[in-house]
Amino acid sequence: MASADAGGIAELWDRLTGTQPDPPWWLVVLAALPALAAVLHGPTWRVARNVVTIAHEGGHALAALLTARKLDGIKLHSDTSGVTVSRGKPYGPGMVFTAMAGYLAPPLLGLLFAALLAGGRVTLMLWFSLALLAGMLVMIRNVYGALSVAATGAVIFAVSWFGGDKTQAGFAYLAAWFLLLAAPRPVVELQRMRARRMAPSSDADQLAQLTGVPGLAWVGLFATVSLAALVAGAALMAPDGASLPDLPGPPGL
Repeated sequence: MASADAGGIAELWDRLTGTQPDPPWWLVVLAALPALAAVLHGPTWRVARNVVTIAHEGGHALAALLTARKLDGIKLHSDTSGVTVSRGKPYGPGMVFTAMAGYLAPPLLGLLFAALLAGGRVTLMLWFSLALLAGMLVMIRNVYGALSVAATGAVIFAVSWFGGDKTQAGFAYLAAWFLLLAAPRPVVELQRMRARRMAPSSDADQLAQLTGVPGLAWVGLFATVSLAALVAGAALMAPDGASLPDLPGPPGL
């Protein structure tokens, strides 16, 4: 029995850490289309934005833990807003890093996913996502938030456990594309709210109070990182020339 259990664990470990075959070029390209549609289509965005909020609040939470702040909990709301509460000094590098991490988390997570997929680590990317969601679920402090995180994790688990290679790859590329394409939109929404004086306590304005650097400069940083991650992630996931079909040349050549 012990040897059978050890064999099962070894097989799972090999599956988790091993590489998967490169998906066909059309799957990589096709996965970007629904991701882009989800960002541009208003009704779909209002639902899909929950994924960005999970990454955003997860970024705050991780930064708080890394800077030795005490994390009290995370709440996610049905209007796709969220709040992460931590305790510690209300000033200093730890507080700045924690406030800054929210808008940086979705694009950087998307870039990490793109790097894993470029290395053929589809299964690792999916299970890494599950590990992040499991860690976040422990700190959720409201019912809607718990349901959102659990439902997202259930979908990822079902795909990673029951899906075939192409299904897993398609879903993984869809997730990476979505995070990269979606990350700039909340930054634009943030600045619109700030311009209308409807977000006096936004992350950018909190950072302005903490550092003396204008809020608009922080919005610019968020936008720059989001766009840079999108360009870098797209380059990582772009099919190489060897995987593209041979196109016919001009007649007579």
